[in-house]
Amino acid sequence: MSDILRELLCVSEKAANIARACRQQEALFQLLIEEKKEEEKNKKFAVDFKTLADVLVQEVIKQNMENKFPGLEKNIFGEESNEFTNDLGEKITLRLCSTEEETAELLSKVLNGNKVASEALARVVHQDVAFTDPTLDSTEINVPQDILGIWVDPIDSTYQYIKGSADIKSNQGIFPCGLQCVTILIGVYDIQTGVPLMGVINQPFVSRDPNTLRWKGQRYWGLSYMGTNMHSLQLTISRRSGSETHTGNTGSEAAISPSFSAVISTSEKETIKAALSRVCGDRIFGAAGAGYKSLCVVQGLVDIYIFSEDTTFKWDSCAAHAILRAMGGGIVDLKECLERNPGTGVDLPQLVYHVENEGAAGVDRWANKGGLIAYRSRKRLETFLSLLVQNLASAETQT
Repeated sequence: MSDILRELLCVSEKAANIARACRQQEALFQLLIEEKKEEEKNKKFAVDFKTLADVLVQEVIKQNMENKFPGLEKNIFGEESNEFTNDLGEKITLRLCSTEEETAELLSKVLNGNKVASEALARVVHQDVAFTDPTLDSTEINVPQDILGIWVDPIDSTYQYIKGSADIKSNQGIFPCGLQCVTILIGVYDIQTGVPLMGVINQPFVSRDPNTLRWKGQRYWGLSYMGTNMHSLQLTISRRSGSETHTGNTGSEAAISPSFSAVISTSEKETIKAALSRVCGDRIFGAAGAGYKSLCVVQGLVDIYIFSEDTTFKWDSCAAHAILRAMGGGIVDLKECLERNPGTGVDLPQLVYHVENEGAAGVDRWANKGGLIAYRSRKRLETFLSLLVQNLASAETQT
């Protein structure tokens, strides 16, 4: 299993290289935008985009994994369709070819004969990436490959990626928008139980060299299987509220502090915002991208990521969920949490990743229909939920 995780980290970095390459030249990037088909659109946005970078990233991940682990490709699922229509009306199915030249030729058809752009992209796609991690290299965990499913979000926060803002200032370490909110998400789950097992979050745009203007990124990973819990942040984790450092399992053992912090979407419902303001005070942060907001919880920048709408999907949450499980946390269904009676002993309603929503069509089949809450500490989550329910009830009686 550690071999699969190691390979996922490699392909995530290859994917990040593609994302960075496509942003390097503005003129090139303008060629890479294709509007999504009606059934693929995310209803949260008036305009939603499919980029060639999105599809390239997804296909690179799928085909690299298939090459290393034959048979796994049939269980790799993603957000993007790999079909393009060029200006001539030709339909092209984008795939990774065996040679750089063949990939360049196929890309040239998508890009209406733009040879320079096609060759530049093919070069990045076929570039090898080396990755080592002492923790992973010293660990061998075996799991049947045929029980694994993989959710891929090739470029989460596509709008921020297309917009390309590079000079956004963070608020206590959290970026409200900009390229820092862009993430590549790869989540591995058990196809029999739907439980997330491994996760990789690659943040391609973390810091930019002021001289070369080239970006550097960061990778985060987690593994939770059969009692083994490992993650990339377990050696040193500093919480934003102070210099407290945790080692090993940082979740359920985390100290309870008197206040909470949360990251939310700018489109969050006013009733939730009002209740949160009474629970968290001024420690509520708006940010773009479901993957990035989940990453803020992984990093310990906030206690909670809460979202009450049904416009996040399995590919948005699976990677972070696996990492948070390895840390002692998780991602739960918000609606079910609010309806749950803690006194009955019913366990928290963790999201699962193997069952589609009944009666739904298109991408809605895989929507997180009840909203979600991502957390690192179960103890803090239970306290937070108790306060949130009280304040939501209080707001209802006043209306």
